[in-house]
Amino acid sequence: MIRIEGQWNLASWRRVGGDGSVSFPFGPDATGMLVYTATGGMIVMMAKAGRAKIDTHDAIGGPVEDRAQAYSGYLAYFGHYEVKGNEVHHIIDSASFPNWSGDLQARPFETDGTHLVLRTPPTLIDGVTVVNEMAWVRG
Repeated sequence: MIRIEGQWNLASWRRVGGDGSVSFPFGPDATGMLVYTATGGMIVMMAKAGRAKIDTHDAIGGPVEDRAQAYSGYLAYFGHYEVKGNEVHHIIDSASFPNWSGDLQARPFETDGTHLVLRTPPTLIDGVTVVNEMAWVRG
């Protein structure tokens, strides 16, 4: 049985286009953490490096434009997971991108026990079909 439980640190998030293009949505130095618990819980957080600070002590305050910029460089969700063959199913309870809350998202994956690569199904973004590829290293 394939075991993915534990903490994983983001090595890279690449977006590979059907046209051969490769981009890094949060830059090549993005950071993040993915945790799969033995009881089926999961949480993922990914952040763009070097996000500008907001001039406030209120985590939900500050100028709207500054918050939009800061939070556009951060993606997080939590919920539960199930491994089904070579896919992990993320059953999302809540997400920073509200459209994902309540979703089940299948992620084909590969692992050697130390490295984990998750891929999204092909998705149309800005007129190009892309696959998001998140590479993780066991923490």
